[in-house]
Amino acid sequence: MKRSTSHEMLVQVPAGDATLEGELVVPEQATGVVLFAHGSGSSRHSSRNTFVAGALQVGGLATLLIDLLTREDEAIDQHTAHLRFDIQLLADRLLAATHWLGEEPSTRSLEVGYFGASTGAGAALVAAAAEPECVGAVVSRGGRPDLADKALLLVRAPTLLIVGGRDLQVLELNHAAMARMQAETRLEIVPGASHLFEEPGALEVVAQLARDWFLGHLAR
Repeated sequence: MKRSTSHEMLVQVPAGDATLEGELVVPEQATGVVLFAHGSGSSRHSSRNTFVAGALQVGGLATLLIDLLTREDEAIDQHTAHLRFDIQLLADRLLAATHWLGEEPSTRSLEVGYFGASTGAGAALVAAAAEPECVGAVVSRGGRPDLADKALLLVRAPTLLIVGGRDLQVLELNHAAMARMQAETRLEIVPGASHLFEEPGALEVVAQLARDWFLGHLAR
């Protein structure tokens, strides 16, 4: 449940030639702001991300759920499915949204964290590596940190990797990515959970882990 004292608004974020649509929620006396990088084929309306965002808001964290692809991009991606895997494009747009949060009056005093799912986790880590002074923490849910490739070595933000215990291929990829990272990194395995954390109680565990990680690393 969202706090009744939260300020909510639909926003438009300029990112190069694109304009990204998002939903910003800022609880009263927020201690940080979390920018969501959704996974391949998803959007800011993802039920899983909105669930996690709600839990973060209850914990006193602001959230920005944003579509990293425009409607025009999505129309193209429906046929080619390549933009959702364009990690650099997604990372550049994440950074544009991060800069926007730094100028938005309700969030400019807050440290920024990234919550990335699937391919969005790879983009979040590339963005965090590109401008380490702008990102205070990263959480990956069923993510593909391996897609960040060489940028993994440059990430400085404390990073939490959350993987379902039954998501064996992604778990292996997360172990390999973690071995390459120099930043504080932790891997949490949710027992019995599959890639989408659809099992009863699995997403609640993800939300609690993410909330604790952000509160521990973003609060100023």
